Amino acid sequence: MKNNVTKTGAGHSPGIKRREFLRSAAIGGAAIALSPVLSSCKGGRRKPNIVYVFADQWRASAFGYTGNPNSHTPNIDRLAAESLYFRNTVAVCPLCTPYRAALMTGRYPTSTGMFVNDLYLPAEELCMPEIFGNAGYDTGYIGKWHLDGHGRSAFIPRERRQGWDYWKAAECDHNNPRSHYFTGDSDEMQFWEGYDAFAQTKDASQYIQDHAGNSSPFLLMLSYGPPHPASPPAPEEFRAMYPAEEIILPPNVPAQYAEEARRHLSHYYAHGAALDRCVGELMQSVEDAGIADNTIFIFTSDHGGMLRSHGDPHEWKQVAWAESAQVPFLLRYPEAHGARGRVVDTPVNTVDILPTMLALAGINIPGSVEGEDMSNLVFDPKEIADRSVLYMSVAPIVGQGDAHRSLRTSQYTYVRNLQGPWLLFDDQQDPWQLNNLIDDPAYASLQEQLDAELQNHLNRIGDDFQPPQSYIDKWGYTLGQDNAIPYIAQDAMVQSPAGTWTR
Repeated sequence: MKNNVTKTGAGHSPGIKRREFLRSAAIGGAAIALSPVLSSCKGGRRKPNIVYVFADQWRASAFGYTGNPNSHTPNIDRLAAESLYFRNTVAVCPLCTPYRAALMTGRYPTSTGMFVNDLYLPAEELCMPEIFGNAGYDTGYIGKWHLDGHGRSAFIPRERRQGWDYWKAAECDHNNPRSHYFTGDSDEMQFWEGYDAFAQTKDASQYIQDHAGNSSPFLLMLSYGPPHPASPPAPEEFRAMYPAEEIILPPNVPAQYAEEARRHLSHYYAHGAALDRCVGELMQSVEDAGIADNTIFIFTSDHGGMLRSHGDPHEWKQVAWAESAQVPFLLRYPEAHGARGRVVDTPVNTVDILPTMLALAGINIPGSVEGEDMSNLVFDPKEIADRSVLYMSVAPIVGQGDAHRSLRTSQYTYVRNLQGPWLLFDDQQDPWQLNNLIDDPAYASLQEQLDAELQNHLNRIGDDFQPPQSYIDKWGYTLGQDNAIPYIAQDAMVQSPAGTWTR
C-alpha cells in the first residue's frame, strides 16, 4: 500500500527518550500524591488489573444511559450505573491517529506531531505499555492500532509496537466481516472469524482468563473498529433493531438531511448494539475470573462523529461540535469506590487518561506527560471547580471543518478559529449547541474570560495556533491531495464495500 503521508523526522523533540526511561530504576517526573488505597497498593498490595475498551467514532450521546431514545445498550448502561460517568470528556483531537497517540503518551498532538491520520508514532516517545511493563505489568493489545504509519495492511513488527507484549492487531481495517490482524512475530496475515468485534471479544476474554491467576497484574487494551460509519453493516439481528424510518433524530439535524441521517444512524446504532453485547461479555469475563474487585474497567471511544448534525459540511469528525469531540468515558473500580455509580462533571481530556491510570496503579508519572492526574475524582466526590480542557484540530481533513482550538468546561464550549472567536455554547442550557452566543453582549465578559483561559492552555504547551501548513512544515510531512489524509485505506483488501457511507 502506498502511504499518503511521509515523515522526514524534522521537528520531533520528545520529553523523555524511551531508552533513558528503560535504563532508569525509577520512572522520572513529578511524584504523585497517593490515596490510602494506592499507598497500600504501592506498599505491597497487588496492583489493579486494567481492562481498557474503546470503540471507533462512538459519540457520547449515542447510549441509553445518556438518554438517547434510539440506542439499546443495556450492558453499557449497567456499566455506567456501576462506574464513574465522566460526562464532559473530550477527544483532544477528534481523529483516530491523534487520539491514539495522545492516549499512549499523555501528550498533545502539537507536542508529538501526531495531528493527522496514518502517521508513525516515533520510537522516542515514551508510551503506556512501556511504563506499565516496567512496573511489572503484563500488557496486551487487541484490535485496531492506527499508529504505525507504514500502510494500513502492513505487518507491524515487535520493535514498532511501543512495548505491547501480547499482540493481535492491525493498523486499520474496517471490513468487519473479514478484517485482518497479525500476531506474535509472524508476518502472515490472519483474519478474525466472522464479525470481528465478536472474535476480538472472545480473544480478550481468553486473555483475562489466562492472566487472572498470575502473580503479575495485567493491562489489556481492546480497540474495536465499529461503529465507524465506514464499517460494513452490522449482523442482521442488530440491523433489524433499527429501521431507518423509526430513527428519532436529534434537533440539530437540518430537515434537508433528515432522510440521509436516519439511514446512517440506523447503521451506526446497529453496530452500537452489537458492541454492547461485547462489553457485556467482557464484564462477565472479569466477574467469572474472580478479579472484578481489583480490576479497573474503562469504556470509551477515540472520538465522535457528526452524522449530519449541524448539516453540511459537517459529515464526519475533527470539528468542534460535541457530536465530534465529546466521547463516553466510564471508569469502574469497585475496590476504590465500591462500584457505586456517580456522575462526574469535571472535564477530562485524552491526555489526562494515562496519568490517571498510572496513579490508580500506584506508578509514578513520567515528566514527559502533559496531561493531569484525575485519580482523586475516583475516591472523592468533590468536583474540581473551574477546570477546563483543551481540544483541537491542527490540520483538518478537507471538508471536515476549520482548524480550531477549543475549550470545554463543565458548562461551556468555547472555540477559536484562525479568524478569532468563533463559537460559544452553554452546554447545560443548550445541549444540542443550537444557539451560538459569540459576540452576544450579555456574554462578553464570559467570552473574554474563556478566551484568556484557552490562551493559557496554549501557552502551557507552546502552541501559538498557526495555520495548518505551518505545522506540516515544522514536522516535515508530505501530505496527500488537498493537504488531506484520506480516511479510507487505499488497498482493496481493507476497503469498505460499496454502499456504505465513507466520506
